Amino acid sequence: MPLKSPIAARVGLFRWYFVGAGHFRQGIFVHPVSFVRNFRCAACAVLLLFICLARSHAQAPESGAAAASPAAASTREVVDEFGRTIHVPATIQRVVSLAPSLTETIFALGLQDRLVGDTTYCDFPAEAQKKTKVGDAINPSLEAIVALHPDLVLVTNLNRLETVNALADLRIPSYGTNPHNVDDIISSTRRLAGLFGAPDAGASLANDLHRRLSDTRERVAPFPLRRVLFVVWAQPLISVGKDTFIADALQHAGAVSIVDSSQSWPQLNLEEVVRQQPDFLVFAESHGASATVNAGTFSSLPGWRTLDAVRNQRYAVTSDAVNRPAPRIVSAIADLARQLHPEAFPEKSEDNHNKPESPMAVLGSESPTLLSLAAIIRQTLRYPQDYACAR
Repeated sequence: MPLKSPIAARVGLFRWYFVGAGHFRQGIFVHPVSFVRNFRCAACAVLLLFICLARSHAQAPESGAAAASPAAASTREVVDEFGRTIHVPATIQRVVSLAPSLTETIFALGLQDRLVGDTTYCDFPAEAQKKTKVGDAINPSLEAIVALHPDLVLVTNLNRLETVNALADLRIPSYGTNPHNVDDIISSTRRLAGLFGAPDAGASLANDLHRRLSDTRERVAPFPLRRVLFVVWAQPLISVGKDTFIADALQHAGAVSIVDSSQSWPQLNLEEVVRQQPDFLVFAESHGASATVNAGTFSSLPGWRTLDAVRNQRYAVTSDAVNRPAPRIVSAIADLARQLHPEAFPEKSEDNHNKPESPMAVLGSESPTLLSLAAIIRQTLRYPQDYACAR
């Protein structure tokens, strides 16, 4: 019987087996020269076979890679503002926001249709209140988030690491923003727009914010900085540290905080504030706060009446936008600048001859409309967790 190798058997090679020099069995004698010629042909055929098999084996992984490429193309790798490398869908359509500032930014970019859920403290703009709520920023409901099937969850430094890790365990990517000053806020807004595949919207909004911010800075630049105390809470007295975005916002408005602390939210001694004697007290008013109670309420608080700013009713009150690292902070800066440096905005003084004074105006003894400092003080006595969640 003929002997065949496994490979040769596949193509019918080597029908004969060798029995002597130049001889084969199975019926015929082959001349040695013919044998050499036939052997070379057979060897070439075997070599060709091996090449074909090697190529087909090499092509198999390539086919697999080609088949996997659509799945790989469905995600992309990005680095968030905390330096984390995360994988997000190539197209982000469903987003949950875990901070009011992020919700405001999404609306400012015109991407609110992609926002499927936010927190109970997301109150601006009014449409944000209609979104599905997933709890607060510190203790959101993971079940509520999962039920919304988000492509991405947006977080900030006020969210807990446990929340981020829990989302990762559920295979829900989270992208974190971490702006430290006003310029960072604008840059962060632009990066978010790029993340959402809307770079033009981000560039347009960023350019507008920079323009308005530059206009405010140029107006107040010729005047001395106002020394101010930004009151976060009244009892105990809490203000903002020098490295916070709020302190930077004050600088843009033509002011400087009297607090020289590296802590973000330092607790102050009222006696030290009296020694410093700030020119103005600055407050952030919550959404929809009343504005009709006499300002004298504040001067009745123990210790505060010794401040010149209180005796002379030098208060500046702006919206809660100053508390949120979102695009609206530029408007709050301009509002504060008008109150602290009315001389830099002569057109506002001319307009005021023809219309009632804005409830955001500086409080003075001659003001026909007085803000409710009692209501504002009540807001500054809120539990700190509420203040953090409202950012």
